[in-house]
Amino acid sequence: MQKNQRNKLKVLTVSAMFAAVATVLMFFEMPLPLMPPFLKIDLSSIPILIGSFILGPASAIGMAAVKAFIHVLTTKTGGVGELADLLMTSSFAFTAAAVYRRRHTRRGAAIGCAAGTLALVVMGVIANRFLLIPFYAKIMPLEAIFSACAAVNPRITGMGSYLLYGVVPFNIIKGAVISLITFPIYKRLSRQIRKFMSEVSQEPA
Repeated sequence: MQKNQRNKLKVLTVSAMFAAVATVLMFFEMPLPLMPPFLKIDLSSIPILIGSFILGPASAIGMAAVKAFIHVLTTKTGGVGELADLLMTSSFAFTAAAVYRRRHTRRGAAIGCAAGTLALVVMGVIANRFLLIPFYAKIMPLEAIFSACAAVNPRITGMGSYLLYGVVPFNIIKGAVISLITFPIYKRLSRQIRKFMSEVSQEPA
């Protein structure tokens, strides 16, 4: 087996490992106070963000796609929720890793996470406006959806206020939480993963 093939195999192995952890974490979600009840936070983006920091921004899409595909098998939203999660997770991790790749420092990682959070907010607005809310509107009237939101946040009275006072702050909080948890974990894991990856050059061709 040639060195390049072994390297690709190790990249796939590491990607699969992070995707598997992300898949499990996505099953555990929780609501946030004062946020719409169906906007729930999970920590599945953490392993994908760490993996994309180590392997590069393109890997974020692959890992997020694996996670979404597995969850489609047990979907309650006809795949709409998984598609929205794929778009948001990919945009967040890809953007953060792309910035970090250009500025490979602790400051670069922080700037990358901030940029990733901004991408998450933008994609969150798009996904909710054109995917999630239209899906839920097939199950219950829009008035009922926004009434449920207004019960926890009276400022939410319609689509615009839902996006502004619900989706935007929710994803800012989500991006911040993921970023803060990622930093200490990444510092410990990256050395071990990179050591594992560097062994390729030491193995005989």
